[in-house]
Amino acid sequence: MLRTDGRTPDALRKVDITVDFTETTGGSVLINWGKTRVICTALLEEGTMPFLKDTGKGWLTAEYAMLPSSTGGRKKRETLKPDGRSTEIKRLIGRALRQAVDFEALGEKTIWIDCDVIQADGGTRTASITGAYVALALGIKKWMKQGLLQKNPLIHQIAAVSVGINGDTPMLDLCYREDSSAEVDMNLVMDESGAFIEIQGTGEGRAFTADELAQLLSLGKKGIAALMEKQNEAING
Repeated sequence: MLRTDGRTPDALRKVDITVDFTETTGGSVLINWGKTRVICTALLEEGTMPFLKDTGKGWLTAEYAMLPSSTGGRKKRETLKPDGRSTEIKRLIGRALRQAVDFEALGEKTIWIDCDVIQADGGTRTASITGAYVALALGIKKWMKQGLLQKNPLIHQIAAVSVGINGDTPMLDLCYREDSSAEVDMNLVMDESGAFIEIQGTGEGRAFTADELAQLLSLGKKGIAALMEKQNEAING
């Protein structure tokens, strides 16, 4: 079965990661994933969260936003109060990227991850996580070189991808058109060992079987392995 953009069910959209996209004291990337485009940055601040003060441990937190022109119609800026979807996604990004960091090695410092969607065509949360990991790794390289970090706190590689069932066909990496009509929709976050960090899945149009779930997980693992190769190419230049 060919899809709306001509891909086979097990194919990712084209993914390009531009490093050092902005001039910053940390890491920055522009990730182009199909027609989805996200700017991801990682910045380091002295001081940790209040609940970790005097523990010797740092923290990582994330923010996520969609720019007004990122969708077909104008999206209101979230200047006063983020909408529920953005809040849920920023928490997911934070949970995912915290698995990449040893907070004792980081010390009492805070890493801020910012993901700003400039164009959305499905998979903005998975693109944000995948791109933000690269920004994080680049930032850590820079901070180590500058002497801002004494130890490398990076312990895991993290990437994310969507899978779903559309027209009774399990598919990898759904674009917006496919996602909006999918019977089953799922997002997977994994580390380099193949372990799952998060699975978000629901039967949007119908229930799904254990066999279908196994097929989706297998597609996701294949996609994340390919994404991690892209990440490593971007980081190692």
